[in-house]
Amino acid sequence: MQTLARIPFFKDATDLAFEKFDRRCNWKKFDEGETVVDYEDQSSDVYFIVSGEVRILIRTAAGKEFILAEMRAGQFFGELAAIDAVPRSANVTALTRSELCIMPAAIFREIVFASRACCDQVLRLLTGRVRELNARLAEHAIFDLKHRLYSELLRLSHPRAGHDGERIVTPPPFHHVIAARIGCRREQVSRELSALAAEGLVDKTRGGLVIVKPQVLEFRLAEAMRNEG
Repeated sequence: MQTLARIPFFKDATDLAFEKFDRRCNWKKFDEGETVVDYEDQSSDVYFIVSGEVRILIRTAAGKEFILAEMRAGQFFGELAAIDAVPRSANVTALTRSELCIMPAAIFREIVFASRACCDQVLRLLTGRVRELNARLAEHAIFDLKHRLYSELLRLSHPRAGHDGERIVTPPPFHHVIAARIGCRREQVSRELSALAAEGLVDKTRGGLVIVKPQVLEFRLAEAMRNEG
């Protein structure tokens, strides 16, 4: 059954009568590569990812695109347009076959105002996104290419099971995708990753890109920050 109760965002919303809102939402499937929303779209819906994965792109005034994030089942996007009614500032494309629950802005606002748990969730989400964007902005302003790469690899990685101290980016990232995330060319990413591999700091496996010594990358980032200070 298609119900908001299936969506993690609402798991603590015991103060909501879901049946009141379920029929006012639209559930839609998107094929791989299909655009979900595009730049300057006038819609203000909020999208909850039920299954699949999407990629969010932003575009500079000069027309250059950057990958802002990839989102998976359990996450949502579009809340900014629902709050301020400003045209979309990003493009969202399905990376895999995906199902999304599309909630009109009026319904989203009604839920947030009606549920203390949902309001708290939105506040925490927005705070987290502001902090992450501030960190990435600082990195672009302070770090050179290789240090931006170090930071992005650490951000994308998670502890590698069974290998104490190592981290892994899985599935293995495409070089052009990393380049779009840190604002450079694919060839530059390939060159820097080759240098890290030659130092024994990263290693490619079938399951992902292993960061063998993440503490070294963290130390280099700290050193770069101190030098800028």
